Formats: sequence, C-alpha cells, structure tokens
Amino acid sequence: MKMKTLAAMALAGAMSAAPAMADLVIPDLSYRTGPYAAGGTPFSDGYQDYFNLLNARDGGIGGEAIRIVECETGYNTEKGVECYESTKGEGALIYQPLSTGITYQIIPKATVDEIPIHTMGYGRTSAANGEVFNWVFNYPANYWDAASVMVNYLLEENGGDLSGKKIALVYHNSAYGKEPIRTLEELSAMHGFELSQLAVDHPGQEQKSQWLQIRRERPDYVLMWGWGVMNQVAVQEAANIGFPMENFIGNWWAGAEHDVTPAGAGADGYKSLNMNRIDASLPVFAEIQSLVHDAGNAAGDGSNMGSVLYTRGMYAAMLAAEAIAKAQEIHGVSDVTAAMVRDGMANLEITEARMAELGMSQIGPEFSVSCENHGGSGLGIVQQWNAADAQWVALTDYIAPDDSVIDPLIAADSAAFAAENNIEPGCL
Repeated sequence: MKMKTLAAMALAGAMSAAPAMADLVIPDLSYRTGPYAAGGTPFSDGYQDYFNLLNARDGGIGGEAIRIVECETGYNTEKGVECYESTKGEGALIYQPLSTGITYQIIPKATVDEIPIHTMGYGRTSAANGEVFNWVFNYPANYWDAASVMVNYLLEENGGDLSGKKIALVYHNSAYGKEPIRTLEELSAMHGFELSQLAVDHPGQEQKSQWLQIRRERPDYVLMWGWGVMNQVAVQEAANIGFPMENFIGNWWAGAEHDVTPAGAGADGYKSLNMNRIDASLPVFAEIQSLVHDAGNAAGDGSNMGSVLYTRGMYAAMLAAEAIAKAQEIHGVSDVTAAMVRDGMANLEITEARMAELGMSQIGPEFSVSCENHGGSGLGIVQQWNAADAQWVALTDYIAPDDSVIDPLIAADSAAFAAENNIEPGCL
C-alpha cells in the first residue's frame, strides 16, 4: 500500500521532531574550517547576525527569543549528518545545510522527523515539487533555474542564437557540481550549442589539465559550477591562459569577493550569477552594526559585513524568520513547532513592500510559495567583477529561466523519486 506522502515515512509520528522548547531554535550547520571555509564563514556570519538582530531589536520573532545552535561540518557530508542528529533534539525548527551532499543525506531523515529543510539555490533541485518533497524547500531559485538563466543571458548576448557555439562546463565533481548537467544537455539540444564537460575533483586546487583543454578547444564560453578554493584557482587559471573573462560565467556559488581577489587585475570582467542583490547601503546593515556588532554579539569578526555571501546568509535568515512569523500567524501561537514552520514556509509570500519594511529593499525578487511550488520564482541576475573598484556590478535585472524546460525535468525527477520511495504525491 502506497504512503500518502513522503511525510508518511514516519511511523505514526513516533519519530516526529521534538516539540519546540522555550526558545525558537535555529541550527546553523556551518563550516568555518577546511577548503570551503572562505564561503561557509561569511554565509554563517550573515545568517547568525540577522537572528541576533531580531533578538536585540524585536525580542526575537513574535515575542519568542531565537537560540542559534551552531555545529561545524567542515562541508563534510558525514559530519553534516552527525550535526543534524546532534541538534534536532534541541527543538530545531528549520535546517539550512549549505551543502548539496548533506542535503541529499538528511532529506529522508528530516522527512521522518518532520523538520523542514531550506536549501536556498542548492540541494536537490526536484525538491521544488512540494507534492513529493513536503518538507524540503529551495526557493527563491534552484540549480536548473541557474543553468537556464545563464543560457538565456547568452542568448540575449548573441541575438537569440547560440547555434554552433561551443560552451564548456567546468564543474565540481560532486552531487553539487553535477546538478546542472541534465538541464544544459536539454538546452544544448534545443539551442544548437556544443556542450563539453570538465570535472574538477575535490577540493579543486589542481585544474591545469582542464584549462589546457580549454585553451586547446577554445570554447566560446565557459560556465562554472564551483565552490571554495576551486573558484579562485579556476579564475586564476583562466587568466593564465588568457581566456576572455567576459565569456567566463560562474553560478551564484562562484561569484563572491574571495573567488576573484586572489587573481588581482586578471579577474577583471569575470561574471557570475546572483540570486539576490548586493547593496552595502541597505539600512539593515546599519542596524546589525549598531545592535549586534557594536554590542559584541557578532558571529564573526565583522569583516564580512555587506559581502556577497554575508548578504546571502542574512537573506536566508530573513526568509526563515518570515516563515516562522507566518507560522505563528497561521497557528495563532508564538511558540511554534517545526511542523508549524513547514506550514509557514509553504504559505510564504515575499513582497517588495515587506523587504523595504525590513530595511532590505530589492534584496531579492518577489515570490510566493505554495504546496505545489517550493521553488519560488527561479530568477537570477548576472553580475561582473570590476577589479579596479574591487566590487561586483549588476549587469542585468532579474532574468527568468525557461520553465518549458525546467518544469518537465522537475516533474520527471520527482516522479522517479516518488516511485522509488513508494510515495503518492499530495499536499499535507
């Protein structure tokens, strides 16, 4: 007999999440050590600082104080699972793993435990189908959106025609790096460009052979799915072979300051996606400085304030806080449980008016979430590195993905997952 939903994998709720304790408990599966710390640290700083701001300014969320429980994963999947197991009993309300490998491993666990997961712009892409993945959300966009946004940008740059163009994908040889391949293959067939794939093994410090191949084959464009030290090495190697940087585009996890600054002037013109805008003048940063950093409660040393990944961590925390507030509104209680927070996430609506009220106007796109759609709008912008001014410059407004390609891929992959796990799709 088929289970009604993935949530029904729980045995009559016997293993459901522990009830919320006195505080609103937010685990932070951080990584401040290892080859990926350059990305993990600023994200974690922004994530924690925003919750600390809410505690200092508002007394938490809906009158309930927030308690952050940090656990170091080192971007290691096994350690990430251990962190999940060691923190869930604290009364965890929502997980942000910041790792596709960890996400894949804890999806079945969190589903049984009835704790929602937010994988903002990463993780399992087909989790955008909320009827199969009741407890997983990847709004405001996912990897397949990113791949399509890249191609749509290149189409615009080439008068709507990529036929005969050569595009190389340099990717982290992991579940994360492999996510866009299927989408790019579909888009290659649709638009007539030649796609080549070059895998880079963890952690990504050795890429000589890949860039020698690029120099030999001379693709028109290089797309990158990188993370951590891999990104800096790739940008430096591209500069070393004289690849035109304006034709080198990373995804939104390959477009932070530390990815480009080591190459100096050689990185000038490199492009990347971003799922949110970067604006250090946003009022929320002044509040964090005054009420968190100056009060001695910063998660880090303060040097990451306003950077790409600090901003993204802060943005992720804002989305989590808004979902918790929505859960409080729906259920009429302030001391919400993880299951209630899932309801808040499934009914979340982010408007420009609300972002402005929070002191972060236009930080991200407007979007709404539903039972069926856990993926949000799918929009992304293209930004470019200006080495002289040491800053990212937005080249575009938000670009939409091609849903005619993405939606069938999500439907097919989620249907296969449902069949493998004996799930009958449906809403909670």
